[in-house]
Amino acid sequence: MPGEYSFEIGVEWLGDRGAGTASPRSYGREHRVVAPGKPSIEASAARAFHGDASRWNPEEELIAALAQCHLLSYLYAATSAGVNVVGYADQTSGRLEVEPDGSGRIVEVVLRPVVTIAAGGDPEAAAALHSEAHRLCFVANSVSFRVSIEPETLVAQ
Repeated sequence: MPGEYSFEIGVEWLGDRGAGTASPRSYGREHRVVAPGKPSIEASAARAFHGDASRWNPEEELIAALAQCHLLSYLYAATSAGVNVVGYADQTSGRLEVEPDGSGRIVEVVLRPVVTIAAGGDPEAAAALHSEAHRLCFVANSVSFRVSIEPETLVAQ
């Protein structure tokens, strides 16, 4: 598994309403994200930035990537540690700060994973695996903003 990997995607803008980018309100922010052999992601800007709220926006996609990466890293760490996970759900949030000049950045993401382990499992051992999952997560290792984890561990009955 060690090595270098590359990933290819395409982005196609769908928002020309006939006048191109003649003014900030003359064009749509709708676009499509594609990758070979996969369903496309119908995306836009966030509603606050004149986008279509029914589509994914880049900020949501970044936050989702962190949540997904933590999930997958956690499952790997749990398997390696002999912790039997039988359920996992997360309600992740992120905070964007925008400057007066229109620039901005995601400043914080909070992961809130609720992990259910098999009956008889050790909840403390399961909870401790979040640090290892965070250390292993490729996406978390690639961002410069704070990623916090507020986990909850349940034991199946």
